[in-house]
Amino acid sequence: MSTPRHVPVPQPEAPDASPPNPAHGPDMAKVRTAVRGGMLAYFVDQFDIYLPIVVLAPATAYFQSASLSASTTAMLSSLVFASTLVGRPLGAVIFGHFADTVGRKRTTLVAVGGFGVITLVTACLPGHETIGMWSVGLLIGLRFVDGIFLGGEYTTAVPLAMEWSPKHKRGLYASIITSTSPAAYAVIAAITLLMLQLLPSAGLHSSYVQWGWRVPFLVGALLSALLFRYYLKQVHEPPAELTGERHKLPFVRLVVRYPKALAQVFVLMTGTWLATNMEAAVTPAQLKAHLLLSSKQVTLTMLVINASAALSYPLFGLLSQRIGRRRFYMGYGLAVLVVGSGSYTLLMTSNGGFGAALGWGVLIGVFTVGTFGPIAAYLTERFPASIRSTGYGVGYSLALIAPAFYQFYLRQFDGVVSAHLAPAILLVLAGALISFGGFLGPETKDVDMADDDTIPALS
Repeated sequence: MSTPRHVPVPQPEAPDASPPNPAHGPDMAKVRTAVRGGMLAYFVDQFDIYLPIVVLAPATAYFQSASLSASTTAMLSSLVFASTLVGRPLGAVIFGHFADTVGRKRTTLVAVGGFGVITLVTACLPGHETIGMWSVGLLIGLRFVDGIFLGGEYTTAVPLAMEWSPKHKRGLYASIITSTSPAAYAVIAAITLLMLQLLPSAGLHSSYVQWGWRVPFLVGALLSALLFRYYLKQVHEPPAELTGERHKLPFVRLVVRYPKALAQVFVLMTGTWLATNMEAAVTPAQLKAHLLLSSKQVTLTMLVINASAALSYPLFGLLSQRIGRRRFYMGYGLAVLVVGSGSYTLLMTSNGGFGAALGWGVLIGVFTVGTFGPIAAYLTERFPASIRSTGYGVGYSLALIAPAFYQFYLRQFDGVVSAHLAPAILLVLAGALISFGGFLGPETKDVDMADDDTIPALS
């Protein structure tokens, strides 16, 4: 009698044994996880970025000598913000390289851990009374290093989310992710408003100036830790067919092979960041200096401005999905030029006080920073898979540098227009750059992330 042959029984594959096949649609559980990760990452990034503008404004005396002139104090305060922005392009190049060569997830973890530690160290800084001008110097230096890690974080986390997203929902998912930016500003404003309500902020030795400002920085460090854990436990690398063939020098490939795409994005993003700085950094200063609002009123007005922007982002994302990214940016740039600058001008000339600030603030919020609505989708659609993180990160952040020195540009209008009206001129310029940048670029909403042949006009 013959021995029966053993027939192997097929074993089920492990859930993550192979990446999903795009032909059968994306794994929606992983899509949701990646998009949630992108939302949390963008929120934490923007929370950290805006900390100095909102939180440190009532605590300037802690880091700077009272004997400094008002112009020097304003310049040092702007350098604290600008140093973070200048560090971001460097972070985009460094971390974009590793995201495209090593992997999106692992690179995100390093970047998140880095800025979490820097934020925690910043919360422990001694003041001018203790170490003199070293205090503000250390603050500026730490914010620069922080900017490097922050530039790395969004360079990796956002493309990862967009690569997982279905094509027909990229505009919506991108806008939900980026809406966390003004939402983060609003949350910081709310925390600061609460702190100012509970703690006195008048004088060098007041509770807020001495230690109250540290609380939001500690919150930022805690958020970084939560984000690190989420990516470590929940987020998956995109399938290999979505990240493309890996190149040893993605930045060199970006500059040599795709200079026109990079230049076009640079024009668009320069306008975007210029408008952002006028809204986020200059407006609160003018609300206090020209309209004479109190610190609490300024904080509440900025909360309203950014909450309005956050609510508008999903609408802009859906609009870009319907009419196309190119048409959206051409039209939105014109809206910034007319409505954004006009609303700012009317606010500064209204002399209507706090009520007028809240009313005009809604229009300022919606028509200055709405470019960010579909930006995550547009920039990731603009570059091929093999250099997508590098292209997105460099394109997004390289344009930060020139607008970061907005105080210098505003001073050029001294003697020509009033200081409180000069920002409106830069908003006009910002709108023109956004519209022109959109005009120079192709339509991208139908790009297939897994097929570089669908990405138009790259070179």
